[in-house]
This record gives sequence, C-alpha cells and structure tokens, in this order.
Amino acid sequence: MTYRVYVDRQILLRLFASSWQFLLFFVVSVIGFDTSAIAQTKSKLNNNQISNQKDVSKSQVERKGNLQNSLVNLQDSSNLVVSPNENVDTNISQSVTSVSQLSDVRSTDWAFTALQSLVERYGCIAGYPDYKFRGQQAISRYEFAAGLNACLDRINEIIATGLSDKANKEDLATIQKLQEEFATELSVLRGRVNTLEAKTATLEAQQFSTTTKLFGQAIFGLQGRFGNTADIFPRNGIRTAGEVDQGTNVTFGYNLGITFLTQFDAFNRSILLVGLNSGNLALNSGLLLRDSYTLLGYEGTTANQITLSDLSYRFKVSNNAAFIIGAAGVAPSAVFRGPNRVESSGTGPISAFAQRNPILGLGAGSAGIGFDWQISDRISLQGVYAAGDPANPTKGGLTGGSYVTGVQAMLRPTDSIDTALYYLHSYTTTGSLNTGIGDSVIGLGSSFLTDAIGATLNWRISPYVTLGTWGGYTKSNAVIGASGTVETTNWMVYLNFPDLFKQGNLGGIYIGQPPKITSSNLSIGNVPSFLNSAGFASEVAGAQPASTTHLELFYVHRLTDRISITPGLIFLFNPAQTSTSDTVTIGTIRTTFSF
Repeated sequence: MTYRVYVDRQILLRLFASSWQFLLFFVVSVIGFDTSAIAQTKSKLNNNQISNQKDVSKSQVERKGNLQNSLVNLQDSSNLVVSPNENVDTNISQSVTSVSQLSDVRSTDWAFTALQSLVERYGCIAGYPDYKFRGQQAISRYEFAAGLNACLDRINEIIATGLSDKANKEDLATIQKLQEEFATELSVLRGRVNTLEAKTATLEAQQFSTTTKLFGQAIFGLQGRFGNTADIFPRNGIRTAGEVDQGTNVTFGYNLGITFLTQFDAFNRSILLVGLNSGNLALNSGLLLRDSYTLLGYEGTTANQITLSDLSYRFKVSNNAAFIIGAAGVAPSAVFRGPNRVESSGTGPISAFAQRNPILGLGAGSAGIGFDWQISDRISLQGVYAAGDPANPTKGGLTGGSYVTGVQAMLRPTDSIDTALYYLHSYTTTGSLNTGIGDSVIGLGSSFLTDAIGATLNWRISPYVTLGTWGGYTKSNAVIGASGTVETTNWMVYLNFPDLFKQGNLGGIYIGQPPKITSSNLSIGNVPSFLNSAGFASEVAGAQPASTTHLELFYVHRLTDRISITPGLIFLFNPAQTSTSDTVTIGTIRTTFSF
C-alpha cells in the first residue's frame, strides 16, 4: 500500500528551482545532516577525491480514483456496474532535455519557469513513459525521494567539476542560519513525520484488508399508523369490525445492510460486491392486499437472520463500458442509473413507493447479467437480464421461472436535467408482478407475460430545489391459469430541497398514485371484482373503482457526516384504490448510521 504526501509537485519545483540553496536547506533540515559534514564533503569533492555514482531509482505510484456511478449509486444495493479505480503507469523512465518534450506542460503554467530550469539547466527531472509531467498529480514519498536524489546528484556533479561559484562558505553559512532560525518549526515537522510513520505502521498492521473495503448502513425505525378501518373484501360501502387495521401499534425495529467491496484488478477496475442484510420489520395490517400500499422503504424481515443480498462481479471492458454478472443482487434497480439522486431507503424518501418507479421491480430478479455503456457525455445505455429463482432446477432456473429483462436509455440534454426511458419484459407466476407496491397482485393464481414502459425526469431548478416526475404502464397477458389481459398505471411528482436549513440536510414532498389496475378482463381471477364481491364473481371484468393518492413529507436532518435522523409523514387517500376506506396516516422517525 502506498501512502502519499499530498504536496503539489509544481510548488516543490518552484522552490527547488528558485534556489539550490533551498534544496540543500530542505535536505539538511528534514533529514538532519549537519553543516560541518556538508563542508567536509564539499572540500573532498573539490579535490576530486570522490566520484559521482548515484543511481536514480524508479518509482511506482498508485492513484486511487473515486468510487462512482459507472453503474450508479451504491445505495439500496443498487445502481452500479463498475466503480473505477484508475491504475496509472508511473515509472519515471523517459529522459527529457527540453521542457517542450513534456506534452502536458504549457508556457502559461504557473510553474513553467521552474520546470524549465530543472529540466534544461540542471537535467534532474524526467518525464513519465508517455512523455507527460502530470503536474496536478499528488506526489508519493518514493517519487519525491527519486526526484530529490536526482537533483542531489546534479549538485554533487556541479561541485565535483570545480564550479565553486555555485557553492561557497557564505552559502553554507546562510543554510546554517536558516536552520537555526527555523529550528522550532523543523522540530515540529520532524515530530509530525515520526507520528505519521507510526500511524502508518499501525494501519498496515491492523487493516482489515489491502483489497477489501467495508461499507454499511444501519437503520433504526420508529413508526406507527393511526387507527383506521377499510372497506375491502367485500368492498360494499360498509365497514365492519373485521376490516379494522390490526397493525396500528407503535413499533421499533431495524434494517442492517453491509457491503464488502473487493478490488481485484485496478487497471480494469474490476470489483466483487458481497452484500449482507438483516431486518425485523413487517408492519402487517391483517387486511387483504392492503400492505403493499403502506410498505416503508426500510421495511423487511429476515427474522433477525443474516441473508445474502448481493453477490456480483463488476468489470470494465473498455473506457466507457462495463458489465455486471452475479448470483444475487442483479435486477433493473441495481443496474439502471437513477435520475433521482436522493433515492435511498436510509437517507432519502420514507416509503417504498417513493424510492423509484415501481415497474423497475418487475420480476423480482436476483441472478443474471447486466451492462452499462456510456455512449457519449450525455447519453448512456443500460441493460439487464435477471432470474427470480435461479437456483431452483424444477420450477425456476435461469429461464424456467420468473425473470425480467430490460433496457434503459439515460439522456442528459442539459447539465440540470436527467431523463430516463425504460422498457421491461417479464414473466411472473402466482398472479403477481412481484413489485410489492400498490396493485402488485393482478390475478389469482395465473402466470403472466408483462411488457412495461416508463420514464423519469429530474430537473435541478437550482442547487436547492429539484423537481421530478415519473410514470409507468404495464400490460400483462395471462398465459397459465386464465386468459385475458391486465393493465396498470402509476405516477409520481416530487420536490427535493437539498441543504434545507443546513448543508447536508434534505427536505422532500412526494405525491403520486401507486400502481393501479385500470383494466382487467381475465376469464377468471380479476382482482377488482374479487375484492368487490368477497371472492365471488371474480370473472367479472373491470378496473379498480377509485385511485389512491400517496402524499409523503420528510426531512432528513444530518447530525454528523455519518448519522442522520428523518421524521416523516405519509397520507394515503382512498387506500387500496377504495374511496370508502378511511385515510391511512403513517408517522415515522428514521435514524440512519452510515459507515
């Protein structure tokens, strides 16, 4: 592992080139030589008693890049295909005799004169193999030592050849005076260097891994629903004791996600993601087909057991294309880039519906393959194929059970507007689209082939206001158990307020309609008529009788860089697409720890 001294190399060049005395002073002061020894060495060199035989060693530097969204945000197990770590070949092996040979150096650069002096006058600065100087790149201790050694060799050569006008007793006296004048500061500097070396040794001895990093998010949720009664099953305008919400007690639970990111090949930027998850929240109401409307983003239970949520390998195939292949954690929501940059169950909206367009959850994909292609600065394309039960050889596998395949085009017409257009095709069983949100169940026991289209628009009006919207449409054809088609729609409009009242905070207002069956003409098992008649006459075609309106308000207050607390309110008007049901009100206080 290489630890860097983050010093701008152009600043050092200016100092070294402006005065060779400063260079000697730096060496004398930091390394700790004394001036009398330097004087003796100079005398010997002037008598040609020693020869110049230093060998400039080569150095290698590893520059670590930012973990970004080549496949997008690493949040909610999602939205990334590759995180680039750039491996730069930094062997300083190309000798240059003129600064003009360095292709990235311009005469307008503020350190041009200093660099020109070191290259053309002293000949102690070399270029990289690609004939670049890389003046803005951080300098490592090894690289600094190599450059310093080369310049010291040149000074020794100057002194040995008898150019006594370059160094005299007055110069050495000046160096000694400077050393005495700045003795306190130099002592502090030596102490800091020693402390840094001790800390570095401790880190090397105690680090978890040289190739693996740990990321995590722990959510504590305090939530509850106000008392309400539904008119459902049968939906007849009469609310009974059997239709009272049974889940109105205040609850406190958790959701924990841990991700291990291992980098195997820095040059190709290949990484392995291993995600673990545990939770204990299942806020059931006891009402048929109603819980998919009240689902929270961080809700989910593993019965306090640890489960595997992600096991995927992501790698670049070119400078602008990457692939993901995995046995877990591969789905449209994990591969497609998200225009809404605040989507997160821990630090974004509260509800599951407000995270992203629900059609991106079609098929509940788990294992498969995806790609992310940056076509140009403003256009990218993502694609995915994922199976829902890939390890089941009898009713699942990669192609025999539920699956989803899709493609998304991300367009950025201006710097402030992000647009996503997506198409998905899925096969699902048990009568569900497997999104888990709104009218996810669209038939009773049938299997469906579904085509879905959707779009998301995100407009950053200012650094403090973002306006966004999405819409989705699905059409499902029954292929087993019934015949006919079912159509659904959903939409959302939202306002985000980044840095509201304080930097790092976030306010949000989301209003929309969860997925709603707008048409169902199945030969049997139509959900709207099934709910209307308490199970009878489910062969009657039709749509849901009303539209649910979802209103969500939340405010993320960042206590520290790693801890935030989010109070939120959710109102569901006409829940479960039923106008005769009570409005559902949900209050939450979500506390998120990121590490």
